[in-house]
Amino acid sequence: MKKRTVWINAVALVFLSGFLLGQDAPGKQDWTNYVRIGAYGLKGGDAAEIVSKAQASGVFGIEVDNDIPGRYESFLHPEAKLKAIHDVADAAHKVGNYAYVYIAGTECITAHGDQTPHTLAKDHPDWLQRKITGEPAIFGGGSAFWIAKGDEDVWVSPYAPEWRKTYMERVRQIAATGIDGIYIDIPYWMTHFDGWENTWASFDDYTVAAFKQQTGLDAKHDVKLGDFSDPAFRKWVSFRIQTFTDFLSEIDRTAKSVDPIIKTIPEIYPGIEEEAVRVGADVYSLYGVVDAIAHEYEFGNGNHMASSRNPLDWFRYQVGMHSFRAFAQGKATWILNYSWDGDKKVDAREAMMNLAMSQVMAGANFWDAPGHSMAGSNDLPTRKKIFSWIQAHEKTFYLPRSPIDPIGVYFSPDTRNFNADEFLASYRGILILLMQKHLEFQVVTPRTLADFHGQTLVLPDVRILGDSEKNRINAFAAQGKRLVITGTDATGIGDSQHVVRFSSCPGKAYNAALEKDFEHASLDSQQAFLASLQGGNTVQIKAPAQIATSIARTSDGHINGFFANFAGLHGGSNPIQTPQSGVEVSVTSKTEGRGFFLPFLGEVQTVKGIRHGDAISYALPPITRGAVFWYEP
Repeated sequence: MKKRTVWINAVALVFLSGFLLGQDAPGKQDWTNYVRIGAYGLKGGDAAEIVSKAQASGVFGIEVDNDIPGRYESFLHPEAKLKAIHDVADAAHKVGNYAYVYIAGTECITAHGDQTPHTLAKDHPDWLQRKITGEPAIFGGGSAFWIAKGDEDVWVSPYAPEWRKTYMERVRQIAATGIDGIYIDIPYWMTHFDGWENTWASFDDYTVAAFKQQTGLDAKHDVKLGDFSDPAFRKWVSFRIQTFTDFLSEIDRTAKSVDPIIKTIPEIYPGIEEEAVRVGADVYSLYGVVDAIAHEYEFGNGNHMASSRNPLDWFRYQVGMHSFRAFAQGKATWILNYSWDGDKKVDAREAMMNLAMSQVMAGANFWDAPGHSMAGSNDLPTRKKIFSWIQAHEKTFYLPRSPIDPIGVYFSPDTRNFNADEFLASYRGILILLMQKHLEFQVVTPRTLADFHGQTLVLPDVRILGDSEKNRINAFAAQGKRLVITGTDATGIGDSQHVVRFSSCPGKAYNAALEKDFEHASLDSQQAFLASLQGGNTVQIKAPAQIATSIARTSDGHINGFFANFAGLHGGSNPIQTPQSGVEVSVTSKTEGRGFFLPFLGEVQTVKGIRHGDAISYALPPITRGAVFWYEP
């Protein structure tokens, strides 16, 4: 989860002024949408060197981390670190760049805590998160790889008033340095260290009192921990998620009270899966209160490394990233994942390219990092190559994307919160099926439901709907559009020619087939479901099923098909794709436009189209790793 290689790790974000091509584009884009990220350790006095190294390797995002609130010494006395932050911000700005600084969320480490008389836990034991049995969240060396021997590592309750007051004062001081962003790592309830996974902490006095005030319930006695059928436990789950949404919102407001244009960027490892419910940091909720999110995304199986992924892992990774992009609603999605960590059978350069390709095709920003470290690179020449290519084609990947004629797939946060396994099996299965059938899809959420204009909306085993959601879904079906309900039906809608129900969920069935034998899972096994879908015909794609596709219109008017090829990949042994031929794109258009093809790390090629009535078809060159096709009307 956390990844430090030095005591004071730095990640500063450097961004050339000429890179701000999309700053005033529709969707209110800014530098966060176009950033290319690398990390460097900041010790003070090395600001100019950091900026120079970042520029030399094509980095437009230097993270500088001197973690003021995450180290007890600087939590109390931040002056030296504040100066270092100011110096790196100043050095970056002098050459037209940007910088952002790492801080911890609720974790705080005291160096040599076994020797010093003053540590956070010794001075303020009431601040600590606790198990229901009262055990405090105190850890030492070996509990996690970033905790040195002899250090004291603690996790603080966000409801501890003195700590929170000082924390927000440190945020104000950091914002006053001129730094362009604050990067908040690990804003979590402690449920991810050994022995804490099933605690549903925290049961410290401050948190228990806050829950009592909000709900009238005693968290220690009225809640059946881990029982999702218990109404009180559901309230506890929702309370824990809202706590960290509010905490990040306060950080954002506090920083912007000093500098209205400073950015807040939390780093979150849970994605769309059940882990979000346990740690309380839910990216769906958080996107609404911050400027961007950096995802250290495990997609539910703890598999960080690109070098170890099989095709199903890659498709699930695409599901996660497309979900994040839908949650973001135009805000930036950064991905801090890892390509390679010493695998002797896999070339690190190939793994790096696969990771970058998969991310840019989904519209996410690539952060190059080695192993489980934030700082450095597995191969600097490959980083330069990737970043140079992304920079040359940044508009293609990062201009705002909008749907054309999509099939909507509904992400239900409440269903995920309380029925994660059932919902995710259906949700993933349906999205991967649409990707493999090369149909245009759009992830729809409660925030975007009212604005969804596709002809079909799929509810993938959605078990919980609020009144406003039900009203909007009813209004959608009343327009004569197609509502497809799989598995559980929570809509309350009566029978209609516009409503199709599958009591046996096709998403779950297809997900099970993928898990059993991904390569031979039959797309035709879900023919009844596919036949029930309306729309998705403006852009038609013929391609092998090992290619994941997504379709969108960018704000420059281009119609785009993004292709990620995962054919032939085998985790731990083969990171090189089998090229896929015979890909064809047909675009419904009465105008004579132009077609273009951009292979990953390649050059733009013109593709000749052939008209067939109201459509123009384009036969694409073989796709090796990944590619983009676009049509200019």
